[in-house]
Amino acid sequence: MSELQLAVIEVKPGAAMESQSGLQMLRPRIYGAFRAPLGPKKIAAIVMHPTSNFMGHYLIGPLAERGICCMGLNSRYAGNDTVLLMERAIQDLGAGVQDLRAAGYEKVFLIGNSGGAALASFYQAQAEKLTATHFPDGDPTHLHPIDLPPVDGIALCAAHLGRTRLMRDWIDPSVTDEHDPLSVNPELDMYDPRHRVPYDADFLARFSAAQKARLDRIEQWCVDRLALLRNTPGAPRDQAFIVYRTHADPRCVDLSLDTNDRLPGSVWGDARQVNYSANAMGRTTSLTAFLSQWSSRSQADGPTNLARTTVPKLLLTYTGDQSTFPSTRDAWLAAGGARIRNVDIVGGNHYLSGQPELVLQAADAIAEFAHAL
Repeated sequence: MSELQLAVIEVKPGAAMESQSGLQMLRPRIYGAFRAPLGPKKIAAIVMHPTSNFMGHYLIGPLAERGICCMGLNSRYAGNDTVLLMERAIQDLGAGVQDLRAAGYEKVFLIGNSGGAALASFYQAQAEKLTATHFPDGDPTHLHPIDLPPVDGIALCAAHLGRTRLMRDWIDPSVTDEHDPLSVNPELDMYDPRHRVPYDADFLARFSAAQKARLDRIEQWCVDRLALLRNTPGAPRDQAFIVYRTHADPRCVDLSLDTNDRLPGSVWGDARQVNYSANAMGRTTSLTAFLSQWSSRSQADGPTNLARTTVPKLLLTYTGDQSTFPSTRDAWLAAGGARIRNVDIVGGNHYLSGQPELVLQAADAIAEFAHAL
């Protein structure tokens, strides 16, 4: 097996001030890391997340040992989703696919891990039929079929359903003032000791309805604010804002909901502390990025896009995951239909952290899938 190698891939320019680096803006590049197995270039994979740095992904080495070149590829938004546009992220993924095709690999497939699952699904859906000609804010994407060469299969693991569904499930409905992170309506606060676990059905219904109502208010504010900016001479076309408290999923503390093998809490630690933290999912965003990633207008919903694809699919369900659940598995399986197969990685946590034997199980399942493509 070769040493870890670096891939440097040029991509098309994006929006103004997409990066604070002038060099990156003038000559935009994305970066990946891979191990090339010895022998013919037969099968390659890309594992990519919209924002996480996957250049050290736990599958790169094990898949190389199984004859598969696995590239952990970063998007241009690595480490910062403030201005992330999902339509531009799939363009970056397409550049990675083109790079592997040009290197001579006969088969290329995508590994959609965690938030990369919806990205991979969105990519292949657009590769098979391009419909994302405009961003949700109305601007043209300038995507072309040549930017998105189709792949030969999709393997999903610890797969979130997409950022729009995460925000719908995780946003805290007890916030009463969008400018005050400490404002709270105790009647809707899942962390208030007056609401005991297991939560009763009436509280959960009110909680969910209030989550949707808050998300709808923010989305409509984004739409209205963009309209104001774009109809005001000399005004900027976008602006940043903060969404406080975006980690309030009752399943984090009530294990009777969507039961699996998980422990209480969040994948990032104490769920309440994450909810109030300065940096969390969707905390800082722009108007256009919110619409592209987190809103009901997003084009990047995972199962909706997966259902549009025709390639073979594999789903790995980590049964100890604190952020994907049996209902998550069921949604993916329904979308994949007859062309998807599920494999349970029993006891696996979201990152397979401290579980090296389960990493090998996951690699075995993905390698078996890949060699059958």
